[in-house]
Amino acid sequence: MKLLRFSIVAGYVLAAAASVFSQGAKPNIIYLLADDLGYGDLGSYGQKLIRTPRLDRMAQEGMRFTQHYAGAPSCQPSRTVLMTGLHGGHTFIRANSKLPLRASDRTFPSALKEVGYATGAVGKWGLGELDSTGAPAAKGIDEFFGFIDQSHAHTHYPDHLWKNGQRVEIPENRDGGRVVYSQDLFIRETLDFVRRHKDRPFFFFGAFTLPHAEVAVPEDSLADYRGKWPEPKPFPGAKTYAAQKEPRAARAAMITRLDRDIGRLLDLLDDLKLSENTLVIFASDNGPITAGGQDPEFFDSNGPLRDLKFTLYEGGIRVPFIARWPGRIARGSQATLVSDFADMFPTFATLAGAKIPAGLDGVSLVPTLTGQPALQALRDHFYWEAAPQQAVRRGDWKAFRAAPGRPIELYHLATDLGETKNVAGAEPTVAAALEKLLTTARTDAPDFPLNRKAKAN
Repeated sequence: MKLLRFSIVAGYVLAAAASVFSQGAKPNIIYLLADDLGYGDLGSYGQKLIRTPRLDRMAQEGMRFTQHYAGAPSCQPSRTVLMTGLHGGHTFIRANSKLPLRASDRTFPSALKEVGYATGAVGKWGLGELDSTGAPAAKGIDEFFGFIDQSHAHTHYPDHLWKNGQRVEIPENRDGGRVVYSQDLFIRETLDFVRRHKDRPFFFFGAFTLPHAEVAVPEDSLADYRGKWPEPKPFPGAKTYAAQKEPRAARAAMITRLDRDIGRLLDLLDDLKLSENTLVIFASDNGPITAGGQDPEFFDSNGPLRDLKFTLYEGGIRVPFIARWPGRIARGSQATLVSDFADMFPTFATLAGAKIPAGLDGVSLVPTLTGQPALQALRDHFYWEAAPQQAVRRGDWKAFRAAPGRPIELYHLATDLGETKNVAGAEPTVAAALEKLLTTARTDAPDFPLNRKAKAN
């Protein structure tokens, strides 16, 4: 009966939303994704040291979600959940790898393209090489500029990028040159895409690579933070990450530069009179990291949450989520609804009037975004997998298992957000139900068994 009621309510919500949005122009949709930005890295989420005035203003002008989750605690699987609308126990890709999305993996950009949207993306793709079934063009992206492979995105000063299948040389960055900053190219392409497509519905994916570890930023941004704090651990450089004498100042400057660029995009929407017909969402692909000289502990980057990227504790997967849509989303509003990346496919498809495939794990967030919480379909549970770890959340209860065969840990997030008190022994009935979900909520993925060790990216 529970599943039947869910289906009836979800169907009513989608029908109501489709009716509302069919009466006017299809909205533009812009989804902006930071790379390794922590839940506590923005002023609107409690950050005290790093300036993020434009994203804080975006939260004041729209809605801030406090219980939003990435699809996984690392790059490629998180993006796979985002694109497919399936949680990490149902996706094909469940860890950082070189495997592409399959031809059978349906993505929401493809669904939007089918109903007339122009689609574009910049930044880090990481879902398949150009000649694969997971290439941007194969997954509904008309125009792409950036890093195809996530490993290539470890530097902010590449000697080449890719544009619509063609290699674009950056001669100034050859032989160790560090002249052209990739983020500057990404925001230029972003603004150009919006200008060129202002007269038709568009979807744009800004998969920015800041503040991912390499800790590097141009001097004009670094100067704003130089000398503000002691730098006890200059980073000597390692693998593809360059040395950095001022890693704390540089990381803060990277985030503020990203904030500035998002402000430039929002200003352009205002100037072109597109804001009232454009939903803009900002999130992060997973929690913060210590690689490359990053110091998330100093900045309290995960806020009140436990642990960092690559783990399934809250600090690895709970992320900022801000939505702005003047006239549709109430100013200064806050949503406590639990949601995650899998919800983006049905949300965007609902707004665009596109077909939503059967079997998605996500639900449309349109009712919550537009101030109709009574119509919001609710998911029974949320599941994450980062072999050998698993986690599941139902209501305020969250279970974590470090590896198959290990005992589960149980946390009540409403009273223990920092996951400090394992109450599995005190709540055996809840623990048993969630432990069962760790098995039933997933299907096996031969390429990603639960005893697989994660690869860093």
